Amino acid sequence: MILHIVGGGPDEFIPSLHHYHGDNVQWIGVDRGVMALLRTGIRPIKAFGDFDSISGQELEYVQSVLDDLDVWPSEKDKTDMEIALEWAVEQEEADLIRLFGATGGRIDHLFGNVQLLAKYMNKRIEIIDKQNVVTVHSPSTYSVLRDEHRYISFIPLSYEVKGITLKGFKYPLTNCHIQLGSTLCISNELIQSSGTFSFSEGILMMVRSKDLGGDF
Repeated sequence: MILHIVGGGPDEFIPSLHHYHGDNVQWIGVDRGVMALLRTGIRPIKAFGDFDSISGQELEYVQSVLDDLDVWPSEKDKTDMEIALEWAVEQEEADLIRLFGATGGRIDHLFGNVQLLAKYMNKRIEIIDKQNVVTVHSPSTYSVLRDEHRYISFIPLSYEVKGITLKGFKYPLTNCHIQLGSTLCISNELIQSSGTFSFSEGILMMVRSKDLGGDF
């Protein structure tokens, strides 16, 4: 099963949700993200949030069409996205979790959402918008397939990431160490249909990006 969580980020950053729909997909709305889902014709199985970013009339509509609405107070110790993601990672049958509406707008929420990926590295979680796919990784070896996201960047989230090795890339590396703040691994590209990256210590974020053009 795949769980898709739609947050309240600006609509212009959210790709076509129907492109990611399927029989094995279940949707979750977070705050204003539930309206984005309903406007698309997708009814989420569950919704979380304080819903302070939608009108009272919109909230009444949401309450009338959804069976499972988890309403939280505005003053709390976690963001609405974290509350929804906590629930999602507890679902053992979920093989992959994707976050939409998690970029654009307020940059504090963007950084918070990236930190959530690091918190739950034991689960496969992606942040997706119209231009980017973001994942966070612990030490291991990973395969990467070439797709419409031409550029691939690797950014350290820990003070140091050790032993980075890139194979099949335009700019290969072997056993390289980079520290927090390094831009050495920004904007690389695959030169083959697939490649691998590996590292031995630290926390590494991979950002796959494309130039905007057309609908996706």
